[in-house]
Amino acid sequence: MPIPTSLVLELLPACRAGGDASLAALARRARRSPFELHRAFLRVTGETPKRFTARMRLERAAVELVRSRRPILDVALDAGFASHEVFSRAFLRRFGMSPRAYRERGLGPSATRKVAARHADVVGAAGPCIGLHHLPTVERTPITMPTVTIARRDLAPATALVIRRKCAVSEIANTLSACLPRVFAWCQQHGVPFAGPPMTRYLAASGPGLVSLEAGLPIAVPSTGDGGDIVAIELPGGPAAVAIHEGNYDTLAATHAAVERWLDAEHLEPNGPPWESYVTDPGTTPDPKDWRTEVVYPLRR
Repeated sequence: MPIPTSLVLELLPACRAGGDASLAALARRARRSPFELHRAFLRVTGETPKRFTARMRLERAAVELVRSRRPILDVALDAGFASHEVFSRAFLRRFGMSPRAYRERGLGPSATRKVAARHADVVGAAGPCIGLHHLPTVERTPITMPTVTIARRDLAPATALVIRRKCAVSEIANTLSACLPRVFAWCQQHGVPFAGPPMTRYLAASGPGLVSLEAGLPIAVPSTGDGGDIVAIELPGGPAAVAIHEGNYDTLAATHAAVERWLDAEHLEPNGPPWESYVTDPGTTPDPKDWRTEVVYPLRR
């Protein structure tokens, strides 16, 4: 019997915690063979357990470098690296510069301690599951209709870095798994601090069966992106209808429909395209019934 997606998700917190996340240890925890576990882990996350764990350690170290003045060797050892040299080589491969250069560049002259703390929170929460949003229904959890709470809220304007794509509705999960990790990694490599969790904005139907979307993360300092696929967008401030979707991603369409019906009943008009903000991360909260997604519709004043 194949290893279910839900079981792989339950292993991710162990991988990010810094303990024994070797393939053998994970296989023992899952009560499956290392071969089965390796194949299932790669299928769900797009990474091998070894690569996933190494990325978690490097991301944790990168955050520590810019929010503290601790010696680089101490940061390396706490992240699970055997020496300064091993850490520096791995860090250079991931971020394109040495740990010292990364620390000296920091998160930009306008980044406050509050910005750095929020950036650390987003990296810690979103890193394990940056490519897992809109996963298909987890096998052990039946689909239930979502519980939806809708309220008006005043939002502050925000900037996000995103990648734009057109895809079929059935391809949204794969599209996000390709786009979100790219934006996440680029921001870390270039010292652009995050201001919020991953998000997806839906622009319009592009043709029969296609949807145009923008996938990325809100940022805390100005950036224009990479001059290519990664671009900056403005998320409007002001009044908005915000629904808290609870549960599987499979039923997000029903929550969007509920918001649109609510807007009609309240005689309110949207002010631009809606977006989803993935408040809860599958990598840290394996049970889909505990997942929370904000569905945001900006409103005309």
